[in-house]
Amino acid sequence: MNQARATTTTVSKAARSPPYLYGWSTHMTAMNVTPVTVIGLGSMGTALAEAFVKVGHPTTVWNRTAAKAAPLIDMGARRAEAIEDAVTASPLVITCLTTFQDTRAALRPAGAWLRGRALVTLNSGSPAGARETAVWAIDHGARFLAGAVKNVPSAVGAPETLLYYSGDKAVFEEFETTLKVLGGDTVHLGDEADLAALYEMAVGAMLLPALVGFFQGAAAVQARGLEVNTMVRFAGKWLDMIKSLLPIYAKEIDGGDYTDAASSVNLFLAAAAHDEDLARETNVDTAWLGPLHDLVRQAVEAGYGDLSISALTEVLRSRRDSRKPAQLIGRSR
Repeated sequence: MNQARATTTTVSKAARSPPYLYGWSTHMTAMNVTPVTVIGLGSMGTALAEAFVKVGHPTTVWNRTAAKAAPLIDMGARRAEAIEDAVTASPLVITCLTTFQDTRAALRPAGAWLRGRALVTLNSGSPAGARETAVWAIDHGARFLAGAVKNVPSAVGAPETLLYYSGDKAVFEEFETTLKVLGGDTVHLGDEADLAALYEMAVGAMLLPALVGFFQGAAAVQARGLEVNTMVRFAGKWLDMIKSLLPIYAKEIDGGDYTDAASSVNLFLAAAAHDEDLARETNVDTAWLGPLHDLVRQAVEAGYGDLSISALTEVLRSRRDSRKPAQLIGRSR
């Protein structure tokens, strides 16, 4: 069976029910060459579809702008003209749209055809959006997983690329080998459908501050007539150091013991003045750091100054849940 045709094929409407009667040979599923549908062909969705096509999974694609499918068709994918045809083409349907709301909107015309199929969402969004989408999918008879790709599109398919999922574990176990085509570091977080979105946002919170910090440094270096690439090696080493601290800070936060302050809140407050000096000397706008400096000052005013910088977690909690410095120190004795 040669599925590498470069023609655009619409899945027959007669193949829409029951779930596993579509145009692909059933022996291919037994060989773990699972037919898969990818809905949404932005840069990430295209990378997902390419990964499946490259290893031989019969891949159906759909996008509102049909022209985006052309390169994938040249590689051997099939384009479904209608969203209903895309859903009925495969037992595994993967969406890669911008938000959970966008996902539901795109799939709504095909809601009746989701029954019995595994629906995996790989979009951004809040835990609440994941829960709402899970309810919607299950109400339509789908088996649901929410997931997240923790890397850039060019990294899709690499052994070290991380993807995590949450929701129906039976779906994850059934399609785990297929999903690992997208990244070798593939994890199921739990049966709660919103866990992947929770971790997506919790981990993703680090991205913008880290990037803006690099961009600030780049502007400062350029202000001296130097090239930004001269600081890349040093910035990488700095990120490695930060990475090495994460397990230490996680232990402090989980245990509520911030007394072993290798880097105290007071130390970070003192460093705020250096940022102001840099701004004056280089004419670089460091105003984005203002809220971070305010957070540090708030921690000092609350009595956390001599404790580890990870005690900022207590300030970030709601007032109802935060613990006083005396309580935290007492726990370590």
